[in-house]
Amino acid sequence: MPEEHRSPREIADRYVDALASLDPLVGTSLGIRPHDDRMPDLSPEGTAARDELARATLAELDASVAAGVADELERRCAGVLHERLEAALLISEAGEHLRSVGNLFSPVQRVRQVFLLMPTATEEDWAVVARRMARVGDAYDSYLRSLEAGAAQGLLAAPRQVEVVVEQLDEWLGEAGTGARGGGSWFAQHVSGGPEALRSALDEAAASATAAAARVRDHLRDVYLPRAAGIPDAVGPERYRRWARQWTGADLDVGEAYRWGWEEHARLDREMRAAAELVLPGATPLEAMRHLDEHGEAVEGEEAVRRRLQAMMDEVITELHGTHFDLADPVRAVEAMIAPPGGAAAPYYTRPSMDFSRPGRTWLPTLGATRFPWWSLVSTWYHEGVPGHHLQLAQWVHVAPRLTMYQTSLGSNSAVTEGWALYAETLMDELGYLRTPGERLGYLDAQQMRAVRVIIDIGMHLELEIPDDQAFHPGGRWTPELAREFFGLHCGRGPAFLDSELVRYLGMPAQAITYKLGERAWLAGREAARARQGDAFDLKAWHMAALSMGSLGLGDLVAELAEL
Repeated sequence: MPEEHRSPREIADRYVDALASLDPLVGTSLGIRPHDDRMPDLSPEGTAARDELARATLAELDASVAAGVADELERRCAGVLHERLEAALLISEAGEHLRSVGNLFSPVQRVRQVFLLMPTATEEDWAVVARRMARVGDAYDSYLRSLEAGAAQGLLAAPRQVEVVVEQLDEWLGEAGTGARGGGSWFAQHVSGGPEALRSALDEAAASATAAAARVRDHLRDVYLPRAAGIPDAVGPERYRRWARQWTGADLDVGEAYRWGWEEHARLDREMRAAAELVLPGATPLEAMRHLDEHGEAVEGEEAVRRRLQAMMDEVITELHGTHFDLADPVRAVEAMIAPPGGAAAPYYTRPSMDFSRPGRTWLPTLGATRFPWWSLVSTWYHEGVPGHHLQLAQWVHVAPRLTMYQTSLGSNSAVTEGWALYAETLMDELGYLRTPGERLGYLDAQQMRAVRVIIDIGMHLELEIPDDQAFHPGGRWTPELAREFFGLHCGRGPAFLDSELVRYLGMPAQAITYKLGERAWLAGREAARARQGDAFDLKAWHMAALSMGSLGLGDLVAELAEL
């Protein structure tokens, strides 16, 4: 009798379950194990176990595909699963986990972030929080073992990354200039609202976690940072192409992307100059944006801006539902949140749990501000919330039973998700939702920021030459200092934001280019579908079909979208 094989979709979901056993933060992120109080093993041995799972899954998948794929759903699932596991193994085999220090998405941040995703509605929920927080020390100690293994092999993060993470940990510990809000460590503040019946356990767990974070801070500052002296910020072509594959799901032509980034920058510069004229006649884009900061509409206070962002998302959902999207009831719920202090400067989104018991949430880092100019927030919240990240990622949760949990969560890549979110900003411009000259200038500024990212991210890491036909340092070689100068000339955000972003790009090579390259693919796929269908093209139907495919690699996205 012929050997029976599991289907690619069965293999994908078994992989998610097995990975959640090895990395409990995965289960919490997906909301599939709400009472899991474990922490992950972040040591080299823990990574080796997760790599072995990936290799075994790839072997089973290859055998299943060789035996025959039943339908289109199985084909897409097999393609995404194979590409993502292969890309992750390339990163791991290069030892990147042994030097994972950065201001966003490194193990330092993941360990804290999980507590923002855990339920706290009942006393039992808080008991799980206490047990997990008591194990923060185990997770951080295993992380330090990875950093030590990396240092022994000469695999170290650049000093700039280490210094910023030390500053973040100072903030969490309540030892920075502003400190954790309200005094005390972030962990102590987080459990302060727990039930009195668990007060002793919660306080002890918070003290233990605080001590563990202090150990990480001290090691990074006193031991790791001196070792890292002289490590360059630029990762070079080999590491960059490997990371570009991880973030996009494709083997990119980075030279073409760099040239296109300059073309897009020039196009947007022309549009911004025209838009600035409508805000303040005779002003440059930067002058117009500074005018809006000082004299434009602004929201006073954290809670007031949170309510305003919530109301905006609620209104947009109501207006877009039935016209440009068909949204299931659970997808129509999203929450605006204020981000905890001690993180990166950029707003972000967290996905809903797989059962929607935890809704999708947008997060606004305030960086200590209490006044929020509205012109720069509108398009950003179309990106982070509706119709951006929230509509895509919540729709993925909704269709996960038809596809797989893997395709609609762990199998995603930044180019597809950030590309959709940037497409969403463009869509709202096309639909006329940027109703004032300031709001439209804010949209163009956000677009320009993503074009500049393509230029400076590739330019810095590959140390490329600035084209001779540019007014900015023609013929010079990109450095972080030149990148920061160029960024400041072409972005309306404040210095703290720009400084944080530059560190992020240097610590997450190739992630910053995914927004514009992803948007380019989404727009190209839409126009190809429109050209193929002609007058029969239905934008709402295309949106829902596109959002219901689950994740794909950037290399496949345009062709798949064209056929919808």
